[in-house]
Amino acid sequence: MKLLGWALLLPIMSPAARYSAKKAADDGIEIVRLTDSTHAMEVSIVPSIGNMAYRMTVHDKNVLWSPFASLREMKAKPAMCCVPFLAPWANRLDEDAFYANGKKYLLNAGLGNLRRDQNQAPIHGLLLFTPYWKVTKMESDDRSARVTSRLEFWRYPELMAQFPFAHAIEMTYRLAGGRLEVETLVENQASEAMPLGIGYHPYFQLPGVPRDQWKVHVAAREILELSPLLIPTGKRSAVSLPDPASLATTQLDDVFTGLVRGQDERAEFWVEGSGRKVSVIYGPKYTVAVVYAPPGKDFICFEPMTAITDAFNLAQRGTYKELQSIPAGGTWRESYWIVPSGF
Repeated sequence: MKLLGWALLLPIMSPAARYSAKKAADDGIEIVRLTDSTHAMEVSIVPSIGNMAYRMTVHDKNVLWSPFASLREMKAKPAMCCVPFLAPWANRLDEDAFYANGKKYLLNAGLGNLRRDQNQAPIHGLLLFTPYWKVTKMESDDRSARVTSRLEFWRYPELMAQFPFAHAIEMTYRLAGGRLEVETLVENQASEAMPLGIGYHPYFQLPGVPRDQWKVHVAAREILELSPLLIPTGKRSAVSLPDPASLATTQLDDVFTGLVRGQDERAEFWVEGSGRKVSVIYGPKYTVAVVYAPPGKDFICFEPMTAITDAFNLAQRGTYKELQSIPAGGTWRESYWIVPSGF
């Protein structure tokens, strides 16, 4: 009976304690933190800076790369790092205009919301660091911790002036079973089909492992030839990389198609070194992979894309046949997963 009495005084641990989803502050900036205590994983998301996941730690080791010492520094002068979302077009357009449904739409440089590459081409859309995301749901249970944010693109004249398709986007980060799912839902509220050229540009690192020891698996059959301006020429060739490829001897800044998929229709890319590994798993509607690992930089990007670079314009010219679109009133939904191991 005495043992039973002591047992009654012990705290009761519910299965839901494994996961948590909480609002917090970092440098005075509101964030959402998802936790999986079983796998010692924590993901921090900052809705007011493009709804980016900016930290993903496993046993306190961050697998996301950033050049910033603090979140306040990132907000003051944001740059490409962590997990940026690219929309309504990913990568480059070859002019200050794009085609959709046979019509040419001109971009307005005077609005000041175009980002340009080293050749002054419009790049990565309009939403990289936008503050327009609003958290709509945050919850945890015995299955996962998750947060959903929504951006109603149609509300903002400076966005609609550049891409006049009324739509809304929902992004859900879901931490479960030692992996992070990033689910994207796009609602087309326009009166005609909306071309889809979105993607993500996550930056990964292997803390404590020298870059020359990183090995890379590229799950693709085709690589696209690019012009000197980094626009696809229309020519494709077979991937000839070793598997795995060593970053000590291989430079990657390439667009891949013909992804190699398992029975679940998912394709897995990974980087590994000294037993530490980060995999990025693409759902079936992510048909294109950009892999970016510039020499001398301690990061690699596995970028899930719905279309190739300059897809809107290349589709108009007939050199790209796989451009996805969302019918009027329709929706599009897909996920990719980040899976760290060996940490």
